[in-house]
Amino acid sequence: MEIINRLTYNPPLAALELRLRSLLSAQLYAAAWVDPSPATLMGVFDHLRTLRYILHDYVPRPVSESPPNPGEVRYQWQTGTLLFTDLAGFTSLLEANAAQGCKGAETLLGVINDYFASMIEIVSKSGGDLLEFTGDAMLVQFLSGIHQEDTARAVRAGLRMQRAMAEFANIETARGVLSLRMRVGIHCGRYISADIGTPLRMAHVLLGHSVQQAKQAEGSGTVGRVCVTETARESLGEQFRFEPGKQGYFLVADDFTDDRLGEYDITLTGRRMPSSVLLDRSVSGLVSEIGEAVKRLEPLASYIPKTILRLLVENADKRKIPPDFPEPTVMFVNLIGLPESVDKASPEEEVNLVVGFSRVFASIDAVVSAKGGVLQKVTAHLDGSDMLIYFGVPDAHTDDASRAASAAIAIRDIIAGLPLVIIAGEEVKVSCQIGLSRGPVFAAEVGEPRGRREFNILGDTVNTAARLMSKAGENQILIGERVCESIELNFICEALGSVALKGKSAQTPIFALQGAKGEKGKGGV
Repeated sequence: MEIINRLTYNPPLAALELRLRSLLSAQLYAAAWVDPSPATLMGVFDHLRTLRYILHDYVPRPVSESPPNPGEVRYQWQTGTLLFTDLAGFTSLLEANAAQGCKGAETLLGVINDYFASMIEIVSKSGGDLLEFTGDAMLVQFLSGIHQEDTARAVRAGLRMQRAMAEFANIETARGVLSLRMRVGIHCGRYISADIGTPLRMAHVLLGHSVQQAKQAEGSGTVGRVCVTETARESLGEQFRFEPGKQGYFLVADDFTDDRLGEYDITLTGRRMPSSVLLDRSVSGLVSEIGEAVKRLEPLASYIPKTILRLLVENADKRKIPPDFPEPTVMFVNLIGLPESVDKASPEEEVNLVVGFSRVFASIDAVVSAKGGVLQKVTAHLDGSDMLIYFGVPDAHTDDASRAASAAIAIRDIIAGLPLVIIAGEEVKVSCQIGLSRGPVFAAEVGEPRGRREFNILGDTVNTAARLMSKAGENQILIGERVCESIELNFICEALGSVALKGKSAQTPIFALQGAKGEKGKGGV
């Protein structure tokens, strides 16, 4: 008879082990289990404190100041002004640095983070909150009620930001002098601010027609100018002089002296986080403090995609993720119908809409995670809400394009199969558009190096995926040529000819992804 000897082992952190798995680096986790000395426990506490500082800067202020319990869906109506930016010239700058490998990546990161640091400082001094990065773009919120004249503060912030772009007008590169320029769009109104998702993955989103109108103002604007909607112009009265823009939009004339515009609207307070002071350094005291640190960390960690969280955990001691030029497959999903219906909904219908949106987000994130991808964020589109998804960063696989294609088909089927939504007695048509592109991107931690920042991917491949999405029909998946070449042995791809895409000098071949070969009833044989 075989005798199995079992050694009784109960390290101090045994009760927290499951919760610590995703929050400790591999080496620190092993040390905490096999050598739980006071010195090791102190290392665990210091690591968790550092990670909390990092995650505090990775999430928007409404989350960092009052995080919900992981998995707790909540929402509220807010009134304020939204400012969208978009950067012109970044793709050329990326291409000029990509050929130089790691050196080029560091150079590019320096430029883009100088840009973000400058803009974030202006936003903070103007009384705004940076809610999200969208590639090289930003969404900023100015709430009414905290400081008055939210729309005027947003406009002054936009003017200051445009003036600050002079610093980036002449950037020396191996391909000559390049420049960065920016569009700014502004709209004011009511919208829903919501926290959605599951304990494993949460997201902070804005819903409502006002969000789309702010995005449309940026898209209808002019590089180098601040563009406002008619609603925003009316709320501003005679404080600014306007010039006509596209129909329904106005460009703010910057005829202010430096003294009149000034540098700030409020005293800069920054994003401060209460520091953790360790008083009891005994084993029991350290274990208790580590437990409290985990409680404070978990709500913030739930807003970070798990593969990105792992990057942050493993690089916490450096407080920096090295930039790179990988070649992932990038997907954009536009969910149409639910986000913009909240304005017409009754209070009871609002609840159902937010819960429904949360369920869709959770289902899509589950599909993406199962395939090894990253659902980066949910942001506003001209219609509906966009989801940026990518495969191949930070974990690359030989079949990332196929993983992305399978996920796209599953996402399309989830959305196409959603039950009917009735708002104010009318049926709301819920649908999606999906675009996929494959190619080089700039993957880096962008923003303020010791302030508001996030890991993100930027570049022409990201833009192309977004533009393919915009060209797609109802519940259609459009893919680029490189994606098609990578998956055509296992998927049905219908050639649709070539189309003109914004920012492309030549026509772009596009294909419709119908389904996986061998699947009956979903485009397969």
